[in-house]
Amino acid sequence: MGRLAVILGSGAAGPGGAEIVATAKRHAALLQRHGESGAYVLPHAIDHVANLRSLAEAGCDRVLAVCSVGSLYAGLGVGSFVCPHDFIALQVTVTSFDDRRGHATPGFDPAWRERVLAAWRGSSAGELRDGGVYWQTNGPRFETPAEIGLIAAHADLVGMTLASECVVAGELGLAYAAVCVVDNLANGVAAAPLSPAELERDRARNAVRLRDDLAAALPELAG
Repeated sequence: MGRLAVILGSGAAGPGGAEIVATAKRHAALLQRHGESGAYVLPHAIDHVANLRSLAEAGCDRVLAVCSVGSLYAGLGVGSFVCPHDFIALQVTVTSFDDRRGHATPGFDPAWRERVLAAWRGSSAGELRDGGVYWQTNGPRFETPAEIGLIAAHADLVGMTLASECVVAGELGLAYAAVCVVDNLANGVAAAPLSPAELERDRARNAVRLRDDLAAALPELAG
């Protein structure tokens, strides 16, 4: 069996992120999606092919991606952790291929996804919701309320990176599953407009639980 890789997102770039990074490094090869050393790569500028190839070259065969997301309905509140089962990414064109192999069928690896869910259930980690649809937008801006109203009819979560990663991971033979952390209600879902300051506040709160959940689940997933 190859190595486990953990990809961390925006939750590792704010307060509490250093502890999340240290926790992940103890059990897995770590990649920080938005860059390291204080740099921040905007979602639309991330080189997913280079990122995933670096993990494959490091001997990894499976990826646990941690993604900061917005919830598309109030019943899925801030602080929820979700393991999505599918995604919508109609405008995503990223691929590691330059030939007909690009006509691939993407998706989460079913067996690896079940193992991630089992690790959360069988440890002292908090609740991880089984299932949900992630809609990837282009970013880097947040969506308008009208856009959220459109996509909320078809998905549960919104973000800017997961689908691209999942597509490339599958092309490179890396089993891919994700834990999505709801850091905000999408713009237009709550009564008040989405506030960047409020988002950062809630993301910092979620970082504490994310650190503890990873510490509980990663030993099982790394074995």
